[in-house]
Amino acid sequence: MRFSIVIPTFNNLEYLKLCIKSIKRNSKFNHEIIIHNNGSTEPSKDFIRDNEIIYSKTSYNAGICEGVNLGAKKSNTNYIVYAHDDFYFLPGWDLSFKEEIEKLNNNFFYFSGTMIQNGQVNFNCGETIDNFDEEKLLLNNDKILYHDFQGSTWAPHIIHKNIWDKVGGFSEEFFPGTGSDPDLNMKLWNVGVRIFKGLGKSKVYHFGSIVTRKKFKNDKSVTTESGSKGGKIFLKKWGFSIKFFTKHYLRGCKTTKYKRILCNQYDGPLRDPKKNINYFFELFIDKFKLIFLKI
Repeated sequence: MRFSIVIPTFNNLEYLKLCIKSIKRNSKFNHEIIIHNNGSTEPSKDFIRDNEIIYSKTSYNAGICEGVNLGAKKSNTNYIVYAHDDFYFLPGWDLSFKEEIEKLNNNFFYFSGTMIQNGQVNFNCGETIDNFDEEKLLLNNDKILYHDFQGSTWAPHIIHKNIWDKVGGFSEEFFPGTGSDPDLNMKLWNVGVRIFKGLGKSKVYHFGSIVTRKKFKNDKSVTTESGSKGGKIFLKKWGFSIKFFTKHYLRGCKTTKYKRILCNQYDGPLRDPKKNINYFFELFIDKFKLIFLKI
């Protein structure tokens, strides 16, 4: 089973090289790799050509949403995987996706992987590429354990191409990308997807959105989701907040004040939210916020 792995990149060549290396080294299957160059000034084009990678480009930084959408248009497989350029894919990541897909008799699913270090699992093998301990990570791969979890909304994720096309991919108003993941999930929900499952055995090491943090480190409207510009766009578009959607629809993960991500054990396809007193009270609060919303 082959996937189309779409990776937008912007002036992050060394991390991109490591990401591609990990895909080629640690994948069970021979996947199609698609890079979208968001106007990088680094000489990534030569690297992309030399590694037989499918390539798209804009002369400007199109952000995650437009970049992934442009890359996905070049896909030649039935499955779209969205990944960051600062991921390191661990052995077994794609086999886990394949096994889950083969359990189903339809294409209405959203599977994602588990992020190590800047994600669900804390296991430090380096904060940057300069002190990254690849050998330590690979030696401990089988010991890094996490449960399958409910309500995932982030990369790396896999969606059938027919469903991706049906919802139109990412919504490009969420530039550079904050809020785009839950928006995609909301669109998937509206076409009938109820399997939003994170896979504990599909693991990536995440350096933590290196370029976004460097470029927008002082702009909280980009680097945080709650109260961000993307969060406000989501609220205006859907009539409730990302927090409300994650809690009542996805029953998904939450981030603690210590930056730890806590996720509920996966317990099957989701049902429509329980419309109890808490549901209506929190919905009322979001509707009230809409009255005074400024983007």
